[in-house]
Amino acid sequence: MRYIETEIPGVWIIEPKRFGDERGWFMETFRLNDFRQATGLTGLEFVQDNESMSRRGVLRGLHFQRGAHAQAKLVRVSLGRVLDVAVDLREGSPTYGRHVAVELSDETGRQVFIPRGFAHGFLVLSDEARFEYKVDNYYSPGEEVSVRYDDPDLAIAWPLDGITPQLSEKDIKALYLKEI
Repeated sequence: MRYIETEIPGVWIIEPKRFGDERGWFMETFRLNDFRQATGLTGLEFVQDNESMSRRGVLRGLHFQRGAHAQAKLVRVSLGRVLDVAVDLREGSPTYGRHVAVELSDETGRQVFIPRGFAHGFLVLSDEARFEYKVDNYYSPGEEVSVRYDDPDLAIAWPLDGITPQLSEKDIKALYLKEI
């Protein structure tokens, strides 16, 4: 696998190698020893895997877990295509409020590692998308916070192409960054 650190320290793009022939292809999606060696994150341990299925125009996020319930995530798309976004909300970080946006798809197998302290979301660009992710802390509904996807202070260039994204009720009621 190829590990690429983004302009925001701690966020990594991971490009697995695919091995293919006339039958199709094979790839490893995670190897702990390689991950630890490349990122230096020796204490990280994933405890839960999650999967969602969404259709074109669905925007999930931007979500994060507070305090002791914060989660690091390793995200990927096994079907379709999304724009994945991670926003730095780490207190005192020199990149606070900045974001990384990466297109993920089943064609590339590309993944993103997002450390604790980031809000995360994605927009589905294909007819449907299966989104899979590992987390290093269990989900705690009472500690989840949603940040508005269209917060002008974040200036995220979502490729909406004139559509209004489909949001959950909690994302419709999400807070602006300055309210958090």
